[in-house]
Amino acid sequence: MVAVAAWESLFRAQVSVMRTLHAEFPSDIMSLNEYDVLFNISRAPGRQLRLKELNRNVLITQPSVSRLVDRLVARGLVRKHDDPDDGRSTIVELTDEGFALFRTVAIRHMEAITTRVGDALDDAELRELTELCDRLRESEAATSAPPAANAHR
Repeated sequence: MVAVAAWESLFRAQVSVMRTLHAEFPSDIMSLNEYDVLFNISRAPGRQLRLKELNRNVLITQPSVSRLVDRLVARGLVRKHDDPDDGRSTIVELTDEGFALFRTVAIRHMEAITTRVGDALDDAELRELTELCDRLRESEAATSAPPAANAHR
């Protein structure tokens, strides 16, 4: 029961904070989903990422990611091109304009996060929360990883 109570508390805290952050997000500039895509691309080496990697890291479904990337291409915020190492893959790259707009929104979003999360917990608690959440994610990734291709059946 302790695990269920902890999960419930974590889930409710996340929902509560996300609702506030969503309400404060500069959606007149870009949506949270667009921000999520640009955030993931901005963290990749050379600000470019294979589309299939992007799909693994964003919070929306694969067909939605493809449509959203096409809209970002139309706005000049990202470019798509074939992967020179794998002709079946597509690379999504953040343009200079896309990075500049992302940074503008990211600064405002980080200020809201700092206010909502940073003002509620001290630095030691924030480090502990980060460590605990990372451990949860790592544990989940380890238990939900697909079986090895040559595992015995």
